[in-house]
Amino acid sequence: MKNNRNGQSAIITDSDYSKIRKQIKSRKYKLLLDLGWYTGERWGALVQLQICDVFDDDGKPREFINFRARTRKATPDGKRKTRQVPVHPILRETLASYKPENDSVWLFPDREGNEPITLRWADMILRSAVDKAGLSAKGISTHSTRRTFITKLAKRGVGLATIKKATGHTDLKVLSRYIEVSDDDVKEAIASL
Repeated sequence: MKNNRNGQSAIITDSDYSKIRKQIKSRKYKLLLDLGWYTGERWGALVQLQICDVFDDDGKPREFINFRARTRKATPDGKRKTRQVPVHPILRETLASYKPENDSVWLFPDREGNEPITLRWADMILRSAVDKAGLSAKGISTHSTRRTFITKLAKRGVGLATIKKATGHTDLKVLSRYIEVSDDDVKEAIASL
């Protein structure tokens, strides 16, 4: 668990996600949280989404969200790859009812609209909502949505190769560090034999 910004970010339960989401007043920042929850992308890439990465020219949600290579974290060999993520049905509904700010190319523009919000600003929004929800002791950070996404897929029996492709990981060893395994998970696995 993360403590004073050290250690791994916490996994978020569905209940905690709902509590956090309720504390975010802006539809724009609720969408930011939802995108993290349903795509498992790092928030550094989320804040740099352009409207055209998410919506077509008619303003309808695309089938896939496009995370551009230059916005994503580099692999150990220094390469960056574009990641396309299928849009979850619940996220599609949220996107369909969302109207981006037309005077900016960014999905999450700063106050002037010329640049996206910073990761630091997004982190402050999340931390404020986590605090208001009474969850600050849990170690939730912007990376929690990514760890939760990966752990939920693994617990639902999705194979590591599929998770690796879905998240853009290049190394199974790195990917496996994201998956939280509880003592109960181990007990259930052994009991299933």
